[in-house]
Amino acid sequence: MRKDFAMAAAALREAVPHGATHRDATAILQSFNTWAYKREQPSDRAVLLEVIERRRAASGPIHFVLYWGKGPRSAVAAPDLACLTYLDGMGQKIARAYVPGARFTICLTDTHARLNGHAEEAIENYYAEVDRAARARGMRTVRLSGVVAAYEAGAARGNGGVSEAEVSAAMVGSLERCAAKWYRGGGAAEEGARRYLAMNMVERRAVEAIFPDSIFVTFNGRAYRDLFPRSMPIFYMYSLKRGTSVKPWFLDADGRPFAGVEDLSG
Repeated sequence: MRKDFAMAAAALREAVPHGATHRDATAILQSFNTWAYKREQPSDRAVLLEVIERRRAASGPIHFVLYWGKGPRSAVAAPDLACLTYLDGMGQKIARAYVPGARFTICLTDTHARLNGHAEEAIENYYAEVDRAARARGMRTVRLSGVVAAYEAGAARGNGGVSEAEVSAAMVGSLERCAAKWYRGGGAAEEGARRYLAMNMVERRAVEAIFPDSIFVTFNGRAYRDLFPRSMPIFYMYSLKRGTSVKPWFLDADGRPFAGVEDLSG
């Protein structure tokens, strides 16, 4: 596994030849940075353009990384497929503007699922089905636990990030409210929220280290910015279609939200 992630990291660190232009990057950005996909403006347009320029100059696809959580369901259903199709549609729009197109890596957040008390069999069943559906659309999946393991084993080192102590009290409060709805692990919900926060401080550094020159996609809004990789531009996106931001794993098989749909993953 360590070798696989080291190879993935190396593949993303392609040499960048001269000749990238701001105009080219802007045209690529305009192909997907529209209200058909984004729920609000990206975190940092300048950094977003820099990442696109480097990928374009290397003739590589625009690389997106996102988290995929685990809700009450243990099997893939229509909302999951709709989300993957929506992402694929954005990739196709990019390909029409830029021949190498886009590539999506989905980080299956098995670490969060275990923290929230989901049974191992349910985690494995659900993520195996997500993996098959994603690969059918030309996407790839990785386990977030594997990304962290590769990072901690020394495959790559990130650029640091804020510590748990630097995250705002408002953020901690939001996490505790979410945990009260979803946390089923040992101890109180407040403890689960703080464990989740500490976990994210490591995971965000691992993701930015293993996936350089990438854009981080989230179905959350900017209120959760501190949970995501600090050095990566963040694309705040709808989940299934324009106007919908509920994550697919928190919808039942018929597309109805489960009670307490606010989620932390992604």
